[in-house]
Amino acid sequence: MKLLLPAMLIASFSLTACAQAPAPDAQRDADATTASGAVPASRLDVDPASADGRAVEAIRKINPRVEVDAVGAAPIEGFREVIVSGQVLYVSDDGRYLLQGSLFDIEQRRDLSEVGLAKVRRALLAEVPESDRIVFGPPAPTYTVTVFTDVECGYCRKLHQEIDEYNRQGIAIQYVAFPRMGPASEDFRTMEAVWCAEDRKQALTDAKAGKTVPSRRCTNPVAMHYELGQRIGLSGTPLIIAEDGTQLPGYMPPAALRAALDDLAKNNGSAAATIGG
Repeated sequence: MKLLLPAMLIASFSLTACAQAPAPDAQRDADATTASGAVPASRLDVDPASADGRAVEAIRKINPRVEVDAVGAAPIEGFREVIVSGQVLYVSDDGRYLLQGSLFDIEQRRDLSEVGLAKVRRALLAEVPESDRIVFGPPAPTYTVTVFTDVECGYCRKLHQEIDEYNRQGIAIQYVAFPRMGPASEDFRTMEAVWCAEDRKQALTDAKAGKTVPSRRCTNPVAMHYELGQRIGLSGTPLIIAEDGTQLPGYMPPAALRAALDDLAKNNGSAAATIGG
């Protein structure tokens, strides 16, 4: 569920990403915690009379079909932090007021909203084994990033054209599938064929070069990857996520991505406040 109200929670995306087509609602069940210890509402018997319960009920008053991924104490007094489809909302403890947007700590120069989101992303991505990813990496990478990719996306193709340079920069790229046009599309079937190919890496390279990948069906993770992207709140591809769960802005040239990852490592994650800026 990406929209709570017609005028709110409209996801923006970088000009270095390909927009996602509208997708059907999907159940959210993030097995994660936020920075303040929030747990997935769907796995917790939330007391309706508690501050957490009032926050969840407030969201559902706006849209009764929405699934809350996580809820817990916010970094600001008197509010609860609620994560829905990769977005952070702040609801007053009495359930009356709702704030949407980033919460920025001026003294620490840090986006506190990103802290909770990063933990949710990291926990969700931990559900995807490396065997379900298509990995291009150097023998001993300095960094590893997860990239939600689509074979039809221009910026995804541009990123893949530079895959050797990312590897020379010490970055391993672990691809997961996100066919933007949805499960009923030819795009989706092409990505299934890629993941079912005997040589997935070559099939992905061929597909991104506009070559035909022989149709092949098998048990594959494409549908699971697609649902995961929705749960994370993906709004465009490529979506690059660092090992700590920090989201980076769409396509980044190899040297720029390396610099951003160096910055994250140097600042122990505090650079998340500025990377997307």
